[in-house]
Amino acid sequence: MTSARVYPATIAAAVEHELVIRKSRFLTRIAPVSSVEEAEAVIARIRRQAWDANHNCSAMVTGLLGDQARSSDDGEPSGTAGIPMLEVLRRRELTDVVAVVTRYFGGVKLGAGGLVRAYSSAVSEALDRATLVRRAALRQVTIEVPHGDAGRIDNLLREWAVSHGATLGETTYAATVVLELWVPESALPRLADDLAAASAGSLTPVPGLERIVDLPV
Repeated sequence: MTSARVYPATIAAAVEHELVIRKSRFLTRIAPVSSVEEAEAVIARIRRQAWDANHNCSAMVTGLLGDQARSSDDGEPSGTAGIPMLEVLRRRELTDVVAVVTRYFGGVKLGAGGLVRAYSSAVSEALDRATLVRRAALRQVTIEVPHGDAGRIDNLLREWAVSHGATLGETTYAATVVLELWVPESALPRLADDLAAASAGSLTPVPGLERIVDLPV
């Protein structure tokens, strides 16, 4: 059996964190983005806001597989800011995210090694405050249920989803109730068996399209 592809995670919302090292302030802003253009817009906005800073260093990873990456030292010695920031994003296995570290120089030089540690720590500590979002390829499944059984089956699916890496979708009310579930391909046979057991064989899941779905970690 072919194993399911593992996709890099992203973050649910923007986070900020400030770190002070030997009188220099490192203000980190990390935001989720959907494209290189959106990441560049975030960087440009922060540079306008922090126009009086000594440096606005940045790193981004984008693309579903995290296959696009850029970084900038913004005047810091080459390789001491952008690349270390990018390496933190890579180690955390993230994509569709941009990090900007704004430095206000405090008068004490940190040296190349000190800068690498400072920019790495700034991003790492900010990410510790972020809520991660896992991404998975899930198959849409619909289940047509009589109105009288909808509440019971809905509760069953909610419990089932938690333990099988699935997530609930929309519910449609008409002559019958159509429940939607997004399920890993490998879990489809188990879903069919569990629904059959819960309904004396009267309910059958109908598979639909596959898509990438964001799930809380």
